[in-house]
Order: sequence, then C-alpha cells, then structure tokens
Amino acid sequence: MGALQLDEDFVDSQAPNANATSNGRGLVVKGKFVVLHQSDDETLLFGECSGSGKSNYVCSCDFIRPNQPTYRCTCPSRQFPCKHCLGLMYAFVGGKKFTVADVPEDLAAKREKLQERKEKQKEQSDKPRKVNKAALSKKLQAQLNGLDLLETFTFDLVRSGMGNTNAKTARDMQQRAKQLGDAYLPGAQAALHQYTNLFVGADGKYDGELSSQQRETIYTEALDQLTRLSAIIKHGRRYLQARVDDPELPPETDSPIAAWLGHAWQLRDLRAAGLVIENAELIQLAFHSHDDHSRQEYIDTGIWMNLANGAIQLTQNFRPYKAAKYIRSEDSFFKIAVVKELCVYPGTVNPRVRWDEFETREITAKDFQSVAKFASADFESAMKSVRSGLKNPLSEKRPVVALRYKSLGQLPDGELAIEDAKGTRIVMTEAGLSEEPPSCHLMPMLPETLASGQTMVGRIHQDLDSKTLRLKPLSIITDTQVFRLTL
Repeated sequence: MGALQLDEDFVDSQAPNANATSNGRGLVVKGKFVVLHQSDDETLLFGECSGSGKSNYVCSCDFIRPNQPTYRCTCPSRQFPCKHCLGLMYAFVGGKKFTVADVPEDLAAKREKLQERKEKQKEQSDKPRKVNKAALSKKLQAQLNGLDLLETFTFDLVRSGMGNTNAKTARDMQQRAKQLGDAYLPGAQAALHQYTNLFVGADGKYDGELSSQQRETIYTEALDQLTRLSAIIKHGRRYLQARVDDPELPPETDSPIAAWLGHAWQLRDLRAAGLVIENAELIQLAFHSHDDHSRQEYIDTGIWMNLANGAIQLTQNFRPYKAAKYIRSEDSFFKIAVVKELCVYPGTVNPRVRWDEFETREITAKDFQSVAKFASADFESAMKSVRSGLKNPLSEKRPVVALRYKSLGQLPDGELAIEDAKGTRIVMTEAGLSEEPPSCHLMPMLPETLASGQTMVGRIHQDLDSKTLRLKPLSIITDTQVFRLTL
C-alpha cells in the first residue's frame, strides 16, 4: 500500500483504541498540525504537531514496507501509532495539503537501519537455532513439576466431588492454579479454569437453586473437562520427558500438546517445521472480541477461509489486561488478504494462522462462489467428521464449520434450524458459547432471500446430555456478501 492509497478505514484499523481514533481526528479538526510533508516517492508522511510543550511533536508514518508501516513520534506516548501519527494520516486522507520535501537525515538513517535489521533477521531465521540446553532443561523440569501439581489439583477436585463445588471453592482453586502459570503451563492453567468456571455464574456466584436438569448439564460438562485435564497430564508427561531425553528434539507438530503446555510458537519455528503455505488468499467470514476473565486478557478472533482448499483457519490477537491500551486491537476485515507466506500452527481443526506481510484486493463474485463450493452440503457427513474430531480430548471442542443449507426456519417447537437437501437438520443454539455475541435472536429478522440456498458459517456446540450437535450461527454468505451476525 503506497501512501496515496490510504483511506479512512485503513487509518481507523491502525488505531490501538477508540480514544486514539477520536484524539487523532481532533488534532486535525483543531488545526494542530503546523507542518505537513510527504516524500517524493509517496512512501513517507511526516510533519509537526503543536502540543502542550514548547516544542512541536515530530511525527512520521513510513510506508517503505507497504504492509508493515512504521510509526515514529517524539511524544512520550507508549501507544503505536500515537494520536499524532493517526492525525497525520487523517489529515492526508482528509485532503489537507502535504508539500513534497526531502526525507530528513534522521529519518533516512532510521529507514536504513530498519532495512539492515530486516536483512539481519532474515539471515538469522535461515540459520539453525542454537538450543540453550541448560535453560531448556530447567524449563522442562519446571513444567514436569507443574504437571504433578495439576494432577494433585485434579485429584482434589475429584475427591471433593462436584456436588460440593461452589463459587467459593472454584475461586480458591483458580487462585491455586496461578502456580501453573509460574510453571510455564498457561494452557493447562486455562484448561483448569474452564472446569472451575462451570461452577461460577456470570455474576461470580454459584446458584444453589439450580434445577436438577441444569445441575446435570454442568456435571456432564465437568466430566468432559476432567477428561481433558487427564489427557494433558498423560500426554504432557510423555512429550516433556522425550524432550528431556533429547534437547534437540523439536516441538511436536502432529498434535496440539505443545500449545496446551504453553509452547510459544515463533514464526521461524513454524517455518522450520514446514508449516507454511505460500501465496495464500484468505477471506474473513466472522470476527469477534471477548474478555477472557480466566486468562486476564482480551482475545480478538478472526475466522477465515483459505480460498485454495476451503480450510477454516483462525487468527488470534491476545491483549493482556495490563498492556491492553498499548496493543492495537484487531477488527473485522472486508477484503481478501493475499499472504505470500502463511504460517499455520499445529492442529487439524481450525488451526491458528499468522503472517508477517500481506497485500489486499477487493472481494469478487468468484470468491463468494469458492466459499459456497467448499461449504458442506451434506450435514450428516459434516457432523460425522466433527464427532470424529471430538473424540480426541485435546482437540478443539467447538469447531467452526461452513454449511450449505437448503432452508432456514423455525421448527414447530420454536427452535431454529437449517436443513440440507436430504432433509437433515441442525438446530441452532447459544448454549455454551457466551464469549461470542448472541446471534440466534437475529434469525427471524433476516431478509427472506437468506432463508434458502445460502452458506452458513457457525460454531458447533456438543450437547453432552442429549449427544447432539448444535450450531451457533456466525455469518451467512451469499453470492454477493458476507452477512455478519456477531459484529
């Protein structure tokens, strides 16, 4: 993206939060920019903005790397881009006059260093990584000790019994679970929280007046979570011991156990493992942000389809509470992301993906046709595949699927459902999926054109009591648009 291709949507997407957007616009409205320049090759915007001090703030927006712009400013803000850089871009897209000027020497030097650093990083990524065996051994032993602790916690939960678990005991266990984070086991800590959260309501309390049916549902889900904890302990010990025996052994890529144990995959690790797809094109089908209290962070999740093979993949941006205001949140994306090198995390169901650089293009009718082509029109076959994946206790329990439905409507009992050409139905639900915005209530308000012959993207929820699979609708894709339900 060259500077002349900037638009307001792009600038909005770069803001770390809504306040930064508002403040950046405000600088332009108040006429705070006293100098506005652009480079002759249109890859750099730079200028000066008056502030509360004696000296103006000197800011710049550098697009020498079109899809990885660099923002610089002399202000003390820790937000990137700061309001001054945002204001500089808003001034540009708003038609303010930018005069062509030579790139200042200090900026030219920084650009040169940036290019040198990028080349050095590429050289480093091509070299085999040296393993600090002493540090690795220390970490692996801490993780093994952490799994012993997790086993003790799990045993305590089973011994005390579900009937004796309430909000207070659940909160006490969550406090004890912090030790798992200290043992480099954030994934295991999150799994334990998923169990304890079953006994804590939205208001932080456990309702002792639950009906027997509600209580039975909680207990059934709790048993499933205990199975997952047991699997993490069993497979985790095997995996960690293998790495203790051979420090050069790379992390496993054919199972998600490394992620459950808290392995932080770097892009170079994924490249070294061959987990790369070249020249991928992705369309975003849904997006949402949620507040994960147990992990103490905000999580932005994008749901994408790879247009080459129909795989549904996820992007996730984690913003810890303590640093959230300094980390730019992700947002809905309404174009095709053209990614030269797509790195794919281990996992067979909705794997997470990341990339360094990408370009964009407009969505075409052919892209919508591709989504429809890859969506499953045979519900029975699709659900059979989902059930097969759910047998693995470490797999994704709420996979996202794309289904081509013949009709959408309300059943005689009032429930909503979609139906395929063979008459197989999948009932919709909000149960167990509270982190995403509600969407079922929107179904009766949809245009009539969406009631038949479209593609629905949704997240599967397994009702463990009735042994049925239900669907939370996230979006509906037609021949001309992605109709988002969870914005």
